[in-house]
Amino acid sequence: LEDQGQEGIELAFQRHLQGKDGKREVLRDRMGRIVEDKNATVPALNGHDVQLSLDAKVQFFAYQSLREAVTEHKAKSGSAVVLDARTGEILALANYPSFDPGNRRNLSGNQLRNRAITDVFEPGSTMKPLVIAQALESRRVRPETVLNVAPRSISISGWHPTDVHPYGDLTVAGILQKSSNVGTVKLAMQMPAQELHEVFTGVGLGQRPQLEFPGAVSGRLRPHKSWRPIEQATMSFGYGLSASLLQLARAYTVFAHDGELMPITMTKRKPDDVVQGSRVFSSETARSVREMLQLAASEGGTAPKAQVLGYSVGGKSGTAHKNVEGGKGYVSNKYRSWFVGLAPISNPRIVVAVMVDEPSNGVYYGGAVAAPVFSKVVEQTLRQMAVPPDLDVHSQIVARNAHKGDAPVLESF
Repeated sequence: LEDQGQEGIELAFQRHLQGKDGKREVLRDRMGRIVEDKNATVPALNGHDVQLSLDAKVQFFAYQSLREAVTEHKAKSGSAVVLDARTGEILALANYPSFDPGNRRNLSGNQLRNRAITDVFEPGSTMKPLVIAQALESRRVRPETVLNVAPRSISISGWHPTDVHPYGDLTVAGILQKSSNVGTVKLAMQMPAQELHEVFTGVGLGQRPQLEFPGAVSGRLRPHKSWRPIEQATMSFGYGLSASLLQLARAYTVFAHDGELMPITMTKRKPDDVVQGSRVFSSETARSVREMLQLAASEGGTAPKAQVLGYSVGGKSGTAHKNVEGGKGYVSNKYRSWFVGLAPISNPRIVVAVMVDEPSNGVYYGGAVAAPVFSKVVEQTLRQMAVPPDLDVHSQIVARNAHKGDAPVLESF
């Protein structure tokens, strides 16, 4: 319909954009000619402009990097979200494959949706920093606390979460750096289910984002009273719950904004707007986890390919098995690859989340598939934002080798 928003921002802001027709009262003769003006008029009101927070250049960077990764890894699709860590503004929402909005004749609704907002997935190991943050926040452990994660598996109600490699003793920081399933489960099982549930809801999981955009979804997070021990264990490394990529990006604002979860928006904030986040963790806990995320994105971690020349970065990779049709069980050879992180670590300005669906070219770990997309988007976005480098580029070593320690293993294989 003409002048009627059909979807997206135009639908959400229809009344704001449309304006109102004016009115004029006149007398007409039987031929329809105006013979008297009653001077009773209601002036027309123009519609108001809506300025989006999306940055066209950042959107292009994200789309271009996604397209390259999906093509290289022969993946089904990919999505990326870029948030301003200080304001909560969405700078980019990219999806590949995409479409030409001016030519939709041969496209289905499935192809038209904004997958970064509307689709939900099990997030894999990107959940681990939240579990570790709560373990620190509750004073159960410190970053240097040592846990034994040998042998490679732990028994929970007859089920055995497994690590990709045997690690022996690991500090809490090392558990995140190496993405140890066993270590994360040991920390999660020290917490009452309600406590862990409150952390997940505290960062917005299981709730629809308060966003000016139709189609944003809540994901799936069951009430804690229904959790069995095995489910609490699997949720700690990202199975048994689901979230959109936008929800994950927002969840990581608690680490970027010193423990506060930031409200997000697709419209440009005014310079004098006061943006108030909701406190989830202490500033001390958030800073400690940021340091661990930096280790995870460095040599010896699961995602050295996330590094950016000139900028310090941190984040968490994830590699989750895909559900079979109907949701009963998992496909052994189909994965989603994730990376969610922030930069610069010393004073975070952006949060970037990347998901690549079904890479099928022999490489599927998040640190090898999604982390390089994160690296490209971060470098181009920070330079676009005129953020000065915080690392000595002459002495910085950027790792190029793929690491495989980030896969959350459902069964021992």
